[in-house]
Amino acid sequence: MGDWSGYLTLILEGARTTVLLTVLGSAVALVVAFVAGLGRLSPVAAVRWLATAYIEFFRGTSIFVQLFWIYFVLPMTGLWAPTPMQAGVLALGLNVGAYGAEVVRGAIQAVPRDQYEACIAVNLTRFQRMRHVILPQALPLMLPTFGNNAIELLKATSVVSLISLADMTFQAQVVRSQTGSTLVPFVTILVLYFAMSSLISLAIRACERRVTRGLDGVR
Repeated sequence: MGDWSGYLTLILEGARTTVLLTVLGSAVALVVAFVAGLGRLSPVAAVRWLATAYIEFFRGTSIFVQLFWIYFVLPMTGLWAPTPMQAGVLALGLNVGAYGAEVVRGAIQAVPRDQYEACIAVNLTRFQRMRHVILPQALPLMLPTFGNNAIELLKATSVVSLISLADMTFQAQVVRSQTGSTLVPFVTILVLYFAMSSLISLAIRACERRVTRGLDGVR
């Protein structure tokens, strides 16, 4: 029993790493999603092309390959040698951010055209239109898919075990190799993944209620 208590502690330490990867990766993905999503709508052609190239590349290639390039190939260029945590956060953030960018673009384009015309009529700048009128209406449309993306990012954190970062999956594999049991460690991380994804869903629903408060009366 004492041995299994120690193994559970090992898995919980991995869970802490998984949570950290999810939080930091989601933060990177959110920033990248807005930058690339707004870039797709930029009136400057070069910015649109750059944003499109980023989105298509990271959506069209495997996250395994992206992670390996960041961790193993990037240091060969002499530009930067990331730690396993930095490589994991960057790969997850850039990959999920590419999907989030299309969510941002689609939500902004879903705002009724008369809202843009009204902003122009009162002489608001492009920044003011986005900040005060368009984004507040587009954000409720983004949140459900952002929640799905965050859950997908959580599940994708298991790829970092390939670069020996001790997340839950890595620690479950360690416990399996030491005990010969597959059922207990993998059922444990299955429950932990489900609990974490449920917390993300609850947080997104709370955010939805908050950002939609009062909007029905405005529209």
